[in-house]
Amino acid sequence: VQLVESGGGLVQPGGSLRLSCTASGAELSEYHMGWYRQAPGERRALVASISLGGNTNYADAVKGRFTISRGSDKNSLILQMDNLKPGDTALYYCNRAITTMKFTPWGQGTQVTVTS
Repeated sequence: VQLVESGGGLVQPGGSLRLSCTASGAELSEYHMGWYRQAPGERRALVASISLGGNTNYADAVKGRFTISRGSDKNSLILQMDNLKPGDTALYYCNRAITTMKFTPWGQGTQVTVTS
């Protein structure tokens, strides 16, 4: 499975970005999925997940600001990020969630940098 994340960039505090994740070799609509992020010197952490039934969960740090959804094509994953803060600066990845099983290898990620 090849995961490809895109949509990152440089944004000022308070700004918005929309991340996308696509996959080849798997139908993302068949899996619980999530967005993860890894800041320099920190471990990769789950920030948002969406179940097969559409239930969503968010890390406390992003609750109310980020929205995870599935793309209309059923094989993409979206993360809408609003009111971005410098603490959101990280490399963002998508992968399976709600299970210990993960697609390997992880994608390259997409860099989000929030700075004034």
